[in-house]
Amino acid sequence: MTRQQELADNLVGVQARLAAACTAAGRPREDVTLVAVTKTWPASDCALLRDLGLVELAENREAEARDKAAAVTGVRWHFVGGVQTNKARRVASYADVVESLDRPALVDALAAGAVRVGRTVQVLVQVSLDGDPARGGAVPDDVPALAAAVASAQGLVLGGVMAVAPRDVDPTAAFAVLRRVSEGLRVDHPEARVISAGMSGDLEQAVAAGATHVRIGTALLGHRPAPLG
Repeated sequence: MTRQQELADNLVGVQARLAAACTAAGRPREDVTLVAVTKTWPASDCALLRDLGLVELAENREAEARDKAAAVTGVRWHFVGGVQTNKARRVASYADVVESLDRPALVDALAAGAVRVGRTVQVLVQVSLDGDPARGGAVPDDVPALAAAVASAQGLVLGGVMAVAPRDVDPTAAFAVLRRVSEGLRVDHPEARVISAGMSGDLEQAVAAGATHVRIGTALLGHRPAPLG
């Protein structure tokens, strides 16, 4: 089996899961955007996914993301990993969406990077659902201030929120918290409607909780090889 056929078959399976999840949640399938997480996979896989119709791709390491964004065009690149402040300007030069803003210093750095190259970058505030600093994210009480800073920054557009479900627990309750944070955010920022939640193991619970974007890696691409570089 070719890699193209393998990816095509995997995509059919993921799309079927998404369709079933949307039906169960009483939502139209078009309400949920599939984002392919291509970290550690070669740029050739990114191009194959694009050719299969997936135009939202995500990376989490700056050097790898930068190289793939240069190599594979015709897609929207999401940056989903932790952003080091000293690399934020570079990230803003190629990422269309940064999903992992979690502290004030990143607002100024991303804005400066976007303005420098004349781009507009959509930003999601990453919300911590378990308080684990290793996984990043702002605590829910800090989200309003971060969102306001993004909304007022040049070169940035506030898109909404993102979160990763805590490890080894039912994600349903965690995603319910994220939904409440999103609803509170939209009181002051009604255009910030993105809820990025759910991965290969919990996309159904995320869709049930109102996710507008799901980030799928393993179910699409298989178990990851060793990191590049």
